[in-house]
Amino acid sequence: MTNSATRAGTREWAGLAVLALPALLASLELTVTHLALPAIAADLGASSTQLLWIVDVYAFLLAAVMIPLGVLGDRIGRRRLLLVGAVAYGVASVLAAYSPDPGLLIAARAMMGVAGATLMPSTLSLTAAMFRDPHQRAVAIGVIIASVSGGTAIGPLVGGWLLEHFWWGSAFLLAAPVMAVLLVIGPVVLPEHREPHPGRLDLGSAALVLLAVLPVVYGLKQIAAGGFGPVPAGAVVLGITMAAVFVRRQRRLADPLIDLGLFAGRAFRAAIAALTVGIFVLWGSNYAIAQYLQLVEDLSPLHAGMWTAPSAVGVIAGSLLAPRVARRLPAPVVIGAGLVVSSLGYLVLATLLPAGDLPKLVLGAIVVSAGLGPMMALATAAVVGAAPVDRAGAAASLSSTAPQIGGAFGVAILGSIVTAVYRAAMATAVPPGVPEAVAHVARDNLGAAATVAGSLPGPVADPLLVAARAAFTAGFRLTSLISAVVVALVAVLVLRRR
Repeated sequence: MTNSATRAGTREWAGLAVLALPALLASLELTVTHLALPAIAADLGASSTQLLWIVDVYAFLLAAVMIPLGVLGDRIGRRRLLLVGAVAYGVASVLAAYSPDPGLLIAARAMMGVAGATLMPSTLSLTAAMFRDPHQRAVAIGVIIASVSGGTAIGPLVGGWLLEHFWWGSAFLLAAPVMAVLLVIGPVVLPEHREPHPGRLDLGSAALVLLAVLPVVYGLKQIAAGGFGPVPAGAVVLGITMAAVFVRRQRRLADPLIDLGLFAGRAFRAAIAALTVGIFVLWGSNYAIAQYLQLVEDLSPLHAGMWTAPSAVGVIAGSLLAPRVARRLPAPVVIGAGLVVSSLGYLVLATLLPAGDLPKLVLGAIVVSAGLGPMMALATAAVVGAAPVDRAGAAASLSSTAPQIGGAFGVAILGSIVTAVYRAAMATAVPPGVPEAVAHVARDNLGAAATVAGSLPGPVADPLLVAARAAFTAGFRLTSLISAVVVALVAVLVLRRR
């Protein structure tokens, strides 16, 4: 029986509503930024490389500093870190909105990444501290996960409206009022929590986290964009080496940055693995779905975003329902059943046709996301709940960083498989009449094929596009099948360890 003294009351639920704001903003802001890139390129004259950095510098620094900042929150107070991060994020967003050139915009985005790294660890650790009852904590974390998915769902709609009526900077100004509300209401409804006897913050360990995460994320993104090469492969190897050095250092320290003893718990390891693998397949498939919608179905970015919104609703539904089901069934059973559902969704995606199959794509994506929603909510709750309350910041950082790394691997590995299948198919599928110089470009990727097809006459361009879309769809089907198998295997492992 649950002790009523541990159950959250009105103040805690009001605090959860406030904490949902930065969770909603984080994903909404990223979606809107993607939509704003064409306007930024036109207004600031940004090159393709600069546009890539406007997006990537945020993700790089977000992943790299999340663990050190989560641990810092355990030391100085999670609410304090959240409010300081909110101020920094709001200021950086305003600087981004009024940046006069691409260089300053990239710098502002870097500031947003560092400030953004304070938000999710603080949000999750404060949620764990306010909701001590395991059932209530699972519901509360489900609300946070649903808020993140909600931002993904409404991002294209909000971003499209803003960019239609205002200039591109309005996409970044969204953060200012949200952070203002957090700063005004947060101190009233959010309690302060910190480690009662904090040890020394080891700066050497914090530096090793940066040297481990940054090269891995950079290398994987470069592999996803341009294939394997010595520089991105070397970056991944460097990052893995630094991670090994980091682990060895933690074992020797009296006050480690991360308590490796958390990994001794089977439930903790299983939850981290489920989060990492789940986001691995989700980001990999989302990467392919975005290209399928725009380059195979020939939708505009805004319309493509609208067609992806239903899958975000699937995550919201799965995240909110799972804690209620987990009151009657063990959490591993709920997670495993959800993964089985997700595997079925990937099997649907594995039957996509090269054109005219939009309903099947949306159906498969909804089933995938609805199945992964329970895993995201319950596994996050398991990771955060496994740590003592005074070390919840470190655990929350792990639950946020592991999916980031898994997602980067998913885009790189599954994206590389799509590219490899595409190139193998296009080696012999370019129709007669296409000039060799154009055919060489078209064999590289679907985006290149769509671009060069615009310079060809219709009787030549149309067969080229048909062949390129068929080649891409074949790669998409293969990665969907691989994802179905991977998710099914994880489901079996989770269910066997219940």
